[in-house]
Amino acid sequence: MLETSIVGQGLPSPHNLAAAHGSEAAIRDEGGVPATVAVLNGKLRVGVNDADLEQIAAGGSVKVSARDLGPAIARRTIGATTVAATARAAAMAGIRFLATGGIGGVHRGHPEDQSADLEELARSPVAVFCAGAKIILDLHLTLERLESLAVPVLGYGCDEFPAFYTMHSGCPVSARVDGAEGAAQTLRAAWDMGSRGIVVAVPPPAELEGAEKMARQAAADLQKVSGADVTPRLLARITELSGGRSLDLNVALVINNARIAAQVARAFGSRV
Repeated sequence: MLETSIVGQGLPSPHNLAAAHGSEAAIRDEGGVPATVAVLNGKLRVGVNDADLEQIAAGGSVKVSARDLGPAIARRTIGATTVAATARAAAMAGIRFLATGGIGGVHRGHPEDQSADLEELARSPVAVFCAGAKIILDLHLTLERLESLAVPVLGYGCDEFPAFYTMHSGCPVSARVDGAEGAAQTLRAAWDMGSRGIVVAVPPPAELEGAEKMARQAAADLQKVSGADVTPRLLARITELSGGRSLDLNVALVINNARIAAQVARAFGSRV
């Protein structure tokens, strides 16, 4: 399953559609069936077509988190779903695997500002494949919050929690898994033991040099920004500071996460 906030708000054109189409293609290449989620025409859609994606990418879509699903459906909003809303949809549809770029978390300098992704992971039995949490966040506090919510954080071939644009955060994962078979086995065991949402943290396929310095600069530049605009504005500022290099890496890591999620889903299904 794939979210659409990256299409509606997370990435500018043409990178947004490149990420969406590339992720769907990567899943198909691994023998899976992509299900991209959005709110369209008063319905929560699990699976959209190219025309739907283009409509979301064209502008005018609203960022829809889990709390916003009901109002968005009632108002017939064009809604681009976040990780939280997509995880909720996955749970409702009985789908266990979700791929995204990076999860939300606890914001730097504002521990009271926490993404709904974290609480939803504690409720929805879905494995979220991501390049860790977005580097603009307080990764230590994000992991502390996930621990409090009893959400396992699995490092896919790594012992350190990735920081979106870099594989190095200095924060350990709760457990390491190696390869699709190892990840599938661990996911099954965790769900058998009552876990619900699980983070599978995948190192990005490349490094953005100076990513941490740029994240600190972005946070300082936009310290007065709050609410739903925080993450898109901070990521846009990193795009400026990196001369656009962050955009290409963002697309690459989203597609990589989708590919690995499909590989693990295939391994998981083969053991049923």
